[in-house]
Amino acid sequence: MKPGQVRIAGGLRLLGLGILAAALLAGCSAGNFNFGPGSTTGGSTMPTAAGKTFGKGPVKVALLLPLSGDANIASVGQSLANASELAISFVETNPNIGENITVTLKDTGTSAAGATLAAQAALSEGASLILGPLRADQVTAAGQVAKAAGVPVIGFSNNSGAASPGVYLLNVLPESEVRRSMGYAKKLGKKAFAGVFPTTDFGRIQEGAFRQATADLGLNARAVYNFSSEAEARSVVTQLVPMLQAGQVDALFIPDRATAPSIANLLNEAGIPPGKVQLIGSADWDGDPAILNTTTLAGAVFPAVDDAGYNALLAEYQAKFGSAPHKLATIAYTATILANAGSLANGSPKYDRAQLTLAAGFNGRDGVFRFLPDGRSEYALVIKQVAIGAASVAEAAKL
Repeated sequence: MKPGQVRIAGGLRLLGLGILAAALLAGCSAGNFNFGPGSTTGGSTMPTAAGKTFGKGPVKVALLLPLSGDANIASVGQSLANASELAISFVETNPNIGENITVTLKDTGTSAAGATLAAQAALSEGASLILGPLRADQVTAAGQVAKAAGVPVIGFSNNSGAASPGVYLLNVLPESEVRRSMGYAKKLGKKAFAGVFPTTDFGRIQEGAFRQATADLGLNARAVYNFSSEAEARSVVTQLVPMLQAGQVDALFIPDRATAPSIANLLNEAGIPPGKVQLIGSADWDGDPAILNTTTLAGAVFPAVDDAGYNALLAEYQAKFGSAPHKLATIAYTATILANAGSLANGSPKYDRAQLTLAAGFNGRDGVFRFLPDGRSEYALVIKQVAIGAASVAEAAKL
């Protein structure tokens, strides 16, 4: 996956909440946020916003998404827009929640220039917060415009390079997921790690996260390998096998979902059966049929968002829009509910950085998360284990 692309991930569950309460960010209880009636008074002297709007609150929030251009990306953008609309509908029908915001939808197309123009238009209309865009290059472009105006951004990219103070990423980042999986392997007693990475942008990002996670956790990273062809992958396996047979490496990180089945098969052919070494994947593995149906990957583990949050949204979304939401729709839903929080929307200043980066974090449709001061996020992730044709939860969600 290239920087700026979005990862198709499952929905995270909302810890300790029922389906109805799942939309409430659990009252953002970790940060003591007030989701009561709040303030809905006060008019705006700013010009009328151009674009589809959701809600009737006085605080203007812009939602920047790709709705034109590449059809596949536009379909993701539309699904996130639909989820935001559902979130506002929930606010409007719940008497215990104040209607604090009006969300205006802005089309960014698929270019950074489109995101810049959309952000400029949103700010000229008085937006106090920008939600989105989706891709890293667009988040960066919109963030530059918004930061100059002192307006925060909550973007949806999973490329941590787009994060900065005031530009927050509401998505599962590689550093967060790799740390979670490495920490779980350490808990299993694994002591010596190696990683195998394709020479792609995705591979380089995952390699960097692997090196950082093993250093942070005090793990022994014995070796790192790269490959760009089948011949190079076979060579890597040949180099690894003696170390695996001797027990010098007992955990192997193979994050790339496209090549993980082939690597596992090569290991098996070389005399390393399933279970001899703990195979570890990435969150990109989640829901991939090839991963789940590769017998040599049985017992492998990977981090993932918990499915309960997405499943809770599924029926409501299908009933209104006639199709299943994209897996990232939960992010837009959470972002909209968060934006409507009274203590954020009505605070002074609005969407204060100190409030957004509370260490206790929030409970969202996708479970527990928090924003770091540098703009990155951390999510509570489950650990799943591969069985033939399925994956089961090996450990519940935790940061």
